Amino acid sequence: MFAHKPHHVHHTCYDKIQGCDLHEGEWGKVGTIVHWSYVHDGKAKKAKEVVEAVDSDKNLVTFRVIEGDLMEEYKSFVITIQVSPKSEGSGSVVHWTLEYEKLHGGIAHPETLLQFVQDVSKDIDAHLTQAS
Repeated sequence: MFAHKPHHVHHTCYDKIQGCDLHEGEWGKVGTIVHWSYVHDGKAKKAKEVVEAVDSDKNLVTFRVIEGDLMEEYKSFVITIQVSPKSEGSGSVVHWTLEYEKLHGGIAHPETLLQFVQDVSKDIDAHLTQAS
C-alpha cells in the first residue's frame, strides 16, 4: 500500500493520516514526490517526501523527507518500510526503519513517531483483515 497506493493509506487510519497527494512523478516509482498530511502528537503536520527505493520482490519502500515539520528538528530523515511474510501461518511482519540526523543535541529522538507508525500498522492490519 505504501509503495504503490500511498494515497489509500488514509482510508485505513484517517485519524492519523489525512491524505497523501502526488506532487510529482508516478505512484510506485523512484523519484516520485508525495505530500503527506498527518496528525502526530495531537497536531496537524505535513511532510513532502521523495521515493528513494521501491523493491517489489522485498516488499520494501523508502521515503526521504525533503520538506515539512520533521525538517524543523532533523537535518535528514529517511523512512523505510519492509513487509515480510511470517515464516509460519498467514500474515506478515512490518519493519519500519527511521534513519535521522538531529539538528543539535537538544532535539529528542523521535520515539513518539515510533508509536505513531506502530499504530498506523495496526490500523492497516485491521483494515486488511476485515476486508478478507
